[in-house]
Amino acid sequence: MRLETSRLFIRHLNESDWRAMKNIFIDFNNSKYAAYDIPLPTEDEETQALTKRFVASNLFFAVFLKESNNMIGYVCFHKDGDKYDLGYCFHSAYHLNGYAYESTNTLVKYFADKCGVTHFTAGTAIDNIPSCKLLEKLGFVCVSTEAVSFDNAFSFQGGNFVLDIK
Repeated sequence: MRLETSRLFIRHLNESDWRAMKNIFIDFNNSKYAAYDIPLPTEDEETQALTKRFVASNLFFAVFLKESNNMIGYVCFHKDGDKYDLGYCFHSAYHLNGYAYESTNTLVKYFADKCGVTHFTAGTAIDNIPSCKLLEKLGFVCVSTEAVSFDNAFSFQGGNFVLDIK
C-alpha cells in the first residue's frame, strides 16, 4: 500500500526503516513530550527488534517527504476489537508543518473508506496541547480524562479521545 498527499507519501513500515526509526526515537526521547510516554530504544539491536515488531503488526506506516524521500515520522494503529487506536511520532525538525495532520487524516480516511473502520480512539496527555489540537482537528472528541503513570514516580492527566465515522 502506498498513499500520497501533495507533499507526502505513506507506506507500510519496513524492517529496513530501523535507522530512520532510531533517529526519530532519539529525537523523541530528548523532547518535552517524552515524559508522557514509555522511553523508546536508542541502541541498534533494540531499535531493530522494536521496528520488526511494529512491522509484524501491519499497522505501522512510515511517512516520507516527497521532495527529499526522507522518512520524517510514523503513524500507527492498535486494533482492539472494532476500534483502532491512533498513535504517531514525528521528528521535531518537521513539527509545525502540518505533516502529522496530513498523514493521520489520510490514514484515518483510508481505514474508514477502504477497510470499513468506524471507531477510532486515541490517548494523549492533556498538557500535550499540539497533540490535543491535532486530534480535535481530525474530529476526535475528548470523552474522559484519567491519571496516568508509567513508573509511579510521575503522573499526568491523560485524555481519552474518540472519533466515530458515520
